[in-house]
Amino acid sequence: MRSLVTVLMISSLTLAGCSGFRDSRANPVNWFGQSRTVQRAAPVGEQDFNPLIPEKRDSIFQRKSEAETYVGTPIYAVENVVVERSSGGGIIKATGISLRQGAFDVRLWPENKGVPENGVLTYTLRAVQRVDTPQGPEQTRRVSAGQFVSSQTLDEISQIRVLGQTNIATSRR
Repeated sequence: MRSLVTVLMISSLTLAGCSGFRDSRANPVNWFGQSRTVQRAAPVGEQDFNPLIPEKRDSIFQRKSEAETYVGTPIYAVENVVVERSSGGGIIKATGISLRQGAFDVRLWPENKGVPENGVLTYTLRAVQRVDTPQGPEQTRRVSAGQFVSSQTLDEISQIRVLGQTNIATSRR
């Protein structure tokens, strides 16, 4: 009976002592800090187009690149950016609010071709957004997207920036 109480007492004290690990740099959750949002100087203008009408092609055998066919526009506001470690790198998850309901095909669009500039990796949170849908409550307009980044790229960067139409969200190392 004494040995059982002793073992339980030692294990509970050891477990209580591990609570400091939560705030240490050794915890992978703390490798990137909390995201911060900043207002942009001028909102990005919307484009007038209908995503349901396909563009005219010269030939049926001619294929366009992905950059030419994606018609997404920047999301109204970016709420937060989270970087989660995974095998071989990390996953950047961004959450934002679109101006209207029904946004789809949400992507983190790389700026500067996905190459870090001065230790800053920049993306734009984009989605295909219809203009004929109601605005609705904020919960129904929330969208999110993710992007895998290799560990070599993560070693080169100190900050991840995600641009929206009206603000910028950053996550620092």
